[in-house]
Amino acid sequence: MTEIANTFVVTSDNFATAVLARSEQVPVLVDFWAAWCAPCQMLMPVLAKLVEEYAGKFVLAKLNADEQPHLAAEYGVRSLPTLKLFRRGQVVEELLGAQPESVLRALLDRHLERPSDAVRAEALRLSAAQQHAAAIDLLQTALAAEPEHYPIHQDLAQVLIAAGRYAEAEALLHKLPANIQAEETTCQALARLAFGRIIETAPAAASLSASLAADENDLNARYQLSAHQVLQGEYSAALDNLLLIMRKSRQFGDDAGRKGILAVFALLGDDPLVSRYRSKLSALLY
Repeated sequence: MTEIANTFVVTSDNFATAVLARSEQVPVLVDFWAAWCAPCQMLMPVLAKLVEEYAGKFVLAKLNADEQPHLAAEYGVRSLPTLKLFRRGQVVEELLGAQPESVLRALLDRHLERPSDAVRAEALRLSAAQQHAAAIDLLQTALAAEPEHYPIHQDLAQVLIAAGRYAEAEALLHKLPANIQAEETTCQALARLAFGRIIETAPAAASLSASLAADENDLNARYQLSAHQVLQGEYSAALDNLLLIMRKSRQFGDDAGRKGILAVFALLGDDPLVSRYRSKLSALLY
């Protein structure tokens, strides 16, 4: 360790322990730098200030890319300075070039352990067990303590949706800053909310299935059933119904089948179902 607390010089000899193993306990920010690099020198005092201020909530690993070219190549470093944040043995974020203090703070804050983390985990466990009211109470208490920690807002919106409290979830999500609304987690919550709004005044799933058994061309019943299926986690069945709506009528609900499929894709992220059904959607479109 150097003379600065919570700062390490890392090489190929100690990278596994100082970075990979240590990142199981706290975030490790690896600074790939070189002596000739002027922006690297500009970044150093900013990093030193943050290390001192955060007082062990993260550690800084200094890696001289000229002296450790194999490590720099292994992690795809092509320009200096490059910052890579490791958590639980993996790179979770990276920044290229000298960065202002505000950007570095935001990067670190996204990955620091917070008192609300355990509360959020317990709330999501309760919600999964259908104890939505208790989960909402926990998250609202956490939100009062950390009103600007947006993952709490996102979790609360998801639980409100699961509880069928769609208007409250919608108000909460639309109050988020634009950059938070653009995050994948928020987009997924908005997609789930849209399906919740569809079933808000719809019959129960069993009743809709009975309607389709009597008339398979009842597109409104099929559309409402697909929303029920999404909210129940029956994504493949929902996508099949939305594809069928597309085949039968692109005019229904202003192309509601295709829009519904895209909303499910947004909800699923990188789930393998997306790739499979994207191919089916393309075949239908083209």
